[in-house]
Amino acid sequence: MPSFGVTIFPTDKCIQPAELAKAVEERGLDSLFFPEHTHIPASRQSPFPGGGDLPEHYWRSHDPFVALAAAATVTSRIKIGTGVCLVIERDPITLAKECASLDYISGGRFILGIGAGWNKEEMENHGADFKNRWKIVREKILAMKEIWNNDEAEYHGEYVDFDPIWSWPKPVQAGGPPIWMGANSKWAYDRIAEYCDGWMPIGGTMSGGMQSLKDACAVRGRDINSVTIALFGAPGDLDQVRSRIEQGFTELVFGLPQEGADSVLPILDNYAKLAEACR
Repeated sequence: MPSFGVTIFPTDKCIQPAELAKAVEERGLDSLFFPEHTHIPASRQSPFPGGGDLPEHYWRSHDPFVALAAAATVTSRIKIGTGVCLVIERDPITLAKECASLDYISGGRFILGIGAGWNKEEMENHGADFKNRWKIVREKILAMKEIWNNDEAEYHGEYVDFDPIWSWPKPVQAGGPPIWMGANSKWAYDRIAEYCDGWMPIGGTMSGGMQSLKDACAVRGRDINSVTIALFGAPGDLDQVRSRIEQGFTELVFGLPQEGADSVLPILDNYAKLAEACR
């Protein structure tokens, strides 16, 4: 049976994380995701992938881990996740602890959605290497897995290097929180097959991507059924949702507007009805 969730940029101008999380759970939906941008440089050259001017909510959004902690404390069932966390901008030892803490506090309900980002200037303000961002993300994720799964962890790579450390808490979920990659490029499939548990493309049908992911998993000797396939920006039309499910998507995540409860909750009601019609 497919699962259904929602995503929103939680800002100081819209419905707040705790209120939204309670509403998501009360309506029988399955998950809630928050994206991340630590800031947006006032002057930048990186074009917005969505085209046109960059929306204000990109620089007004709460820290996703703080917002998800608020969501976790008022719910008991729904999955909570980043959609996506910009791993390139975070220290892997600190991020491993944040993820483990959130998984522990939520009782094993956290999903780490990851991406490498598009805003070169934003990354450079963090001292990040934009050109090699995916190589760095890979090492950070592998290092975090070492921390989650070992009482005494160490990692020695080209970009991440530390001698044995102790770090608790450990995640509730065996092996650590599921890691879903948000990427649509031709290189994404092998990365997913190597070190991720899920794929979360944004919009589209992705039928070609499905086959590419199957091929990448086959090369690495991995069962494609071990990979969760989640569609972010799922369509709000029943026939289209059913079509995406037939294509192989097992998780569908609908987008919400950055507005107050009066506007968001009726939209949430409609998504709940749509989800129920597909179950």
